[in-house]
Amino acid sequence: MGWQCGGLRWADGVPVLVWRKGRGRRESALAYGRDLGFRALGARSCAGARGNVCPVGALVAGRSTGGQCPECARLDRAHSVAADTVADDPRTYRVYLAWFGPGMVKVGITAEERGPARLLEQGAVTFSWLGRGPLMAARRTEELLRTALGVPDRIPYARKRAVRSALPGPVERAAEIERMHARAVALEGWPQSLERLDFAAADHVGAFGLDGVAPVTGVVGELVDGGCVAGRLVAAAGPDLHLATADGGLVVLDTRLMSGWELAAAETGAAVTVPVKGVRNGVVQDGLF
Repeated sequence: MGWQCGGLRWADGVPVLVWRKGRGRRESALAYGRDLGFRALGARSCAGARGNVCPVGALVAGRSTGGQCPECARLDRAHSVAADTVADDPRTYRVYLAWFGPGMVKVGITAEERGPARLLEQGAVTFSWLGRGPLMAARRTEELLRTALGVPDRIPYARKRAVRSALPGPVERAAEIERMHARAVALEGWPQSLERLDFAAADHVGAFGLDGVAPVTGVVGELVDGGCVAGRLVAAAGPDLHLATADGGLVVLDTRLMSGWELAAAETGAAVTVPVKGVRNGVVQDGLF
């Protein structure tokens, strides 16, 4: 068994592919403007849970963005702050407002020690911190803001991808969350143990390489044995890689589909031979193209 892809992570504002073999791990940083190409080999294995390999070596479906068998997924969820199953975490948490495009603002929490990593992982174009304090106080504030401001705690990636090529300027990007921030800090009902933080917009357009990015023409639906993905990396946001392909298109690859695959290098300029869903006017079309 060769090195298997463990998906994408963001390290110091740079997208990095993770590779695993047994308990071994290595990483490769990605750079915009460079060619990226690989071919999937064999079958897709479960990505495991909490840094451990899947004990039964289960196979998972190619279209799964989770990349885990049911047992490993349950184990991860049992230790997940996001799933609200951990109540005694002693770390300091931060509440944030994240902006992904016009009309797309969400509220969330992240461990303070992680800095903006969670926002990069989600593909947040602009964000601002709202408050900091203990986990349960952050949780209660998150729920208060969701209810009072009518903002969700998640936004589908399809909606985020649809607007990346037509984002407004930095002032406009910050304005929507600045207005939401003012409303949020003025609300009554914040836990006393949560400190309110002043508005300060952080912008990720540069880190994501989204300046001048072209509209998406296709989205990879899944990887298959022998299937190839290749192109010039022009942008990355959250788990998505934006690849300019040899036929002149711009295809998005959700790197969560890569986890569990053994991948071999593909030649420069190779054609994309995995199932790709066409995109027209920002809308993913039915069927495979």
